[in-house]
Order: sequence, then C-alpha cells, then structure tokens
Amino acid sequence: MNHQRGLTLIELIVFIVIVGVALAGVLTVLNHTTRHSADPMIRKQALAIAEAILEEVMLQPFTWCDPDDENAATATSAAGCAGGTAAETRASTTNPFDNVSDYDGLTNTNVNIVGTLMPAGYTASVTVAAADLNTITAASGDALLIRVAVDAPGETIVVQGYRTRHSPNMLP
Repeated sequence: MNHQRGLTLIELIVFIVIVGVALAGVLTVLNHTTRHSADPMIRKQALAIAEAILEEVMLQPFTWCDPDDENAATATSAAGCAGGTAAETRASTTNPFDNVSDYDGLTNTNVNIVGTLMPAGYTASVTVAAADLNTITAASGDALLIRVAVDAPGETIVVQGYRTRHSPNMLP
C-alpha cells in the first residue's frame, strides 16, 4: 500500500482559521495593554511623590522642643520648652519646618519637595501621630507614625514610616 503524506486543503484552511482567531485574541489583549500603559506611570509618580515627602519628614529632628526654642538643647521633656516660636511654613526660606511634628496636617497641592512642582491633579497630605512601636508606648510620645497619602488621578497611594525620639536635644 502506498500512503501519501502532507495536508489536505481542508486541514490547511482549518489551521489558518485557528491561528487567525488566536492571533486576533493576542492582538486584542496587546491593544488593551498598550492603551492603558499610562496607568503605571501615574502610580509611579504618586509613589515617588509620597516617598519624597516621607523622606523629607523622616530626616527632620524629633526633639522635645522646636529647634528654634531657646530651651531646645537642654530640655528633658516637652514641659521644659519655652514655646513661643514663630509660625513656620514648609516652603519658607526664613522660617521653614524644622521638626517632624511641624508636618502634621500638611496638605499640599503644588510642591512636593522644595523647588519641584507636583503634577496637576495630585494632592499630598501628611499626618504625624504618636504610636506604639515594640516597647515604646504612644503615651510616652517617643515614637511617631508618619503617614503620607498622595491622591492621584484614579487612585491613592499611602506610605508610612516610624520615627523615634533617639536624640531629643540634637539640633540641626
């Protein structure tokens, strides 16, 4: 008996139809992915803004008194502060924020770090609150939870960090 090898015309047409349907499905997914590829950029921008603000806050001193206070270098508790420091603002060149607690309640819509404009449609807010951290109790006031939330178009990114009072009289 003589057997022939190869494909019939019908088998070839069925193969082409199957490959065509599969290729159409793959291209549909690729098209959808490409069209929505800007979404990760928005998330990355919001995360970069949140991390920059958190780092800015974390790098500030966490002292008993505001560093401008006359008793800042000698106070042994918050009760030892003289108080009466001038109002501070984040972007001020003459009286800027100089303590972690200065950032509590900050809501920002235009500048994420000094000199850098935040993209339109983004808003950042900061909360600083006493927190429990391992053996440190919130009542002692020696640990703070810093929470930065950035509202971006379509989503909110939140980053958090803890700051402890390890050098309460160290001034910048």
